[in-house]
Amino acid sequence: MTLPSPNFLIPDWPVSSRVKALITTRQGGVSAGAYGLAGHQPGGFNLGDHVGDDAEAVAHNRALLPAPSPVWLRQVHGATVVNLDQRLPERLPEADAAIATQPARSCVVLTADCLSVLFADRLGRCVGAAHAGWRGLSLGVLEQTVLALRAAVPDAELCAYLGPAIGPGSYEVGTEVAQVFLRQDAEAERALHPASQPGKFMLDLYTLARQRLARVGVTDLYGGDYDTLAEPEVFYSFRRDGVSGRMASVVWLDET
Repeated sequence: MTLPSPNFLIPDWPVSSRVKALITTRQGGVSAGAYGLAGHQPGGFNLGDHVGDDAEAVAHNRALLPAPSPVWLRQVHGATVVNLDQRLPERLPEADAAIATQPARSCVVLTADCLSVLFADRLGRCVGAAHAGWRGLSLGVLEQTVLALRAAVPDAELCAYLGPAIGPGSYEVGTEVAQVFLRQDAEAERALHPASQPGKFMLDLYTLARQRLARVGVTDLYGGDYDTLAEPEVFYSFRRDGVSGRMASVVWLDET
């Protein structure tokens, strides 16, 4: 992933030039306080309108996002996928993933430790974005997004980009979370490591995502090498800060 400016991360993946994608950082906006830069300095690029930030600041930040017609979702840690080619309700869709085959409608998911996954067909015929925290992963949000993309473009050659998430050395969970994944797949043990406290585990969201994508035939994977909790200058982190802004992972098809 390259960083052409302080504000955006650009995925480095072998897809058509029609595919445009970016991931925001906490830098480059007008939010302040807990939603600002590290140390509560003004200039934060919070894009979440549900986390307590000033509404005008969020609107200003969203207007700065260089993506056409972004469709904001009401994310609920589920596995519902919305198709942006279809007529959308006036109210924001309740979903945790979006796909599109038509140009100039941007798929967007918001995160602040949860994993974002961007999808694209190598030939630039479809794109998608999924919000995948541990609940969404356990419910199959990535698999559902792949199914939706293949329903739209049956011969799609899918690549996936794993965006910034809380890293495997920072994400401590309880036995109940570990058991959710172990009951579903014994291979999930490779994504779980004992923590220093008894009955606690360190969870690797990146490994879980790679496992689940591989099971539905998506093995052309990129990214997955950040830790949002450990990089306060660059990323928001709900686990680290409690009150936090949100970053956007965005993908769309260009008109040309």
